[in-house]
Amino acid sequence: MERATVELRGVSIGYKSRQGVHTVAESITASICCGKLTCLLGENGVGKSTLLRTLAGFQPKLGGTIIVEGRELETYSSRELACTVGVVLTERPDVQQMRVEELVALGRSPYTGFWGRLNDKDREAITEALHLVGIERLKDRLVQTLSDGERQKVMIAKALAQQTPVIFLDEPTAFLDYPSKADMLLLLRRISREAGKTVFLSTHDLELALQAADTLWLMSRQEGLNIGSPRQLADNGTLSRFIERGGIVFDTETLTIRLTNGNE
Repeated sequence: MERATVELRGVSIGYKSRQGVHTVAESITASICCGKLTCLLGENGVGKSTLLRTLAGFQPKLGGTIIVEGRELETYSSRELACTVGVVLTERPDVQQMRVEELVALGRSPYTGFWGRLNDKDREAITEALHLVGIERLKDRLVQTLSDGERQKVMIAKALAQQTPVIFLDEPTAFLDYPSKADMLLLLRRISREAGKTVFLSTHDLELALQAADTLWLMSRQEGLNIGSPRQLADNGTLSRFIERGGIVFDTETLTIRLTNGNE
């Protein structure tokens, strides 16, 4: 049976500026379940990053209620939230002369206290994270010598070492070539299943998300937020309305996108 670990109840998101409050989306009621890979899709500027940052507690919501693991998000202390939600951002890690294992070990910071001393449980979590992501061979490499794809895997291993039930990722496939993008989404889907994590990510890689995701959150200015499996959103016409325009056709049977000469 599916278990909702993140719930949104009438949530409005946006930001405040000198000109006032700018609402990006409002009255969002939805849930994210563990053991599933959920992908957030939408055109640029529609509010994907704002939604992700709000769910991660990086910026306040404008209204409504966000429940994470049965508690309202605002009731968490910084340390409690760090033990509940792991976040992987788009930015490349800017570190020098640090080994992969040392960077992954930073995921244990919520547990190690001020001095950051690792005990056996911490080392076990680090080893398990490296294994789950499949980068044990990289543990002694310097981070600056890694490829973009390898660095992204290291950051995911760091989040796994944090041992949080929920992981949010902002554009984890950015800067990667196509095979690496596919590998990344398959890795995240495997992690959601094998580790029982709630994995929620934003992405622009629509075709890959259609193949890898269990659930899609599709944000658009015209229709707001539509949620369902790729098959459900294909069958009800949501994906066709989002994708199709002059020269672009969506095949609802194969869940693929193709280009035409514009005459179809």
